[in-house]
Amino acid sequence: MDIHYDFAFYLTAATLVTGIIALLDKLFGEKKRLAKQSAEAGQKEGKEDKAPWLIDFSRSFFPVLALVLVIRSFVAEPFRIPSGSMIPTLLVGDFIVVTKYSYGIRLPVTHHKVVETGEPQRGDVAVFRYPEDPSIDYIKRIVGVPGDSVIYRDDRLFINGEEILSSADEPFSYNDVEGRPNRAVQRLENLLGVEHTILNHPGYPSIDAVRLNIPEGYYFAMGDNRNRSRDSRMWGLVPEKNLVGKAQFIWMHWGIEGLDRIGSTVK
Repeated sequence: MDIHYDFAFYLTAATLVTGIIALLDKLFGEKKRLAKQSAEAGQKEGKEDKAPWLIDFSRSFFPVLALVLVIRSFVAEPFRIPSGSMIPTLLVGDFIVVTKYSYGIRLPVTHHKVVETGEPQRGDVAVFRYPEDPSIDYIKRIVGVPGDSVIYRDDRLFINGEEILSSADEPFSYNDVEGRPNRAVQRLENLLGVEHTILNHPGYPSIDAVRLNIPEGYYFAMGDNRNRSRDSRMWGLVPEKNLVGKAQFIWMHWGIEGLDRIGSTVK
C-alpha cells in the first residue's frame, strides 16, 4: 500500500505524538510533578502545574489537532481550484467544500474504507487521487459509472448507446490560469437526467476516440471544459479506492471573476 507523506500524514502524526505525550503525563507524570512542586514550595497540592514546555504544548494542542483531524478526515475538507478544466462549473481561484463521507468513511493517510456511506452517481463533481500519481488531487465530473458503456468521438459523448445531447451554443469568455483571455461556447448538457454546463472550443482538435465498458469499482471522469481537460479520456478510469469526496459548494473565490458565486452549490 502506498502512503503519501502529505498534509494528512503530518496532521495525523502530530495528533498521535501530542496525544501520547499528554496521556503518558496524565498517567505517570502529573501527580509526581505536582507533589514535588508542592514539597519544594512548602505548599499543599493543587497549586498551578508548572509542566515542561513539551508537555504543556501537547496538552494544549492535542484537542485542537484531534478536532481538525476528525473534521478533515471524516466530515469535510476545503480545496482550491488551480486550473480551468472544470470551467464553467468551477473557476480558477474557487475554494470549495468537499464532503469526505459522501463515498465512504476512510482512515486518514492509508485511505482504507471502514464504513460504506454511498457511491458516486453519474453527474457528481468528485475529488479523487490522480491514478497516475495519487499524491495529487484531481476534480472532475463523474460521467460513467460501473456497468456503463462509454464512447467519446468527434467531441460527441455516448453512454449506453445513447448520445448525450446539449443545447445551442452560447458565447463564453474567460481567463485561463495564466490570465490569458479565451473564447469558447457554453452548452447545457443533459447527462441522462443530470443537467450541467460544459464548454467547447470550436476548431480545437478532438481527442482520439474512446470506447470502453466500465467494470465494477471504476469510474469514467471528464472535465466540463471538454477541450482543455486531462481526464479519463487520456489516463483511464478512476479506481473506487482513489475517491476523496463530493464537491458541495463554493465558500470563497480568490480573483476578480465569480465573486457573486460565493455560497453557490456545485452542480
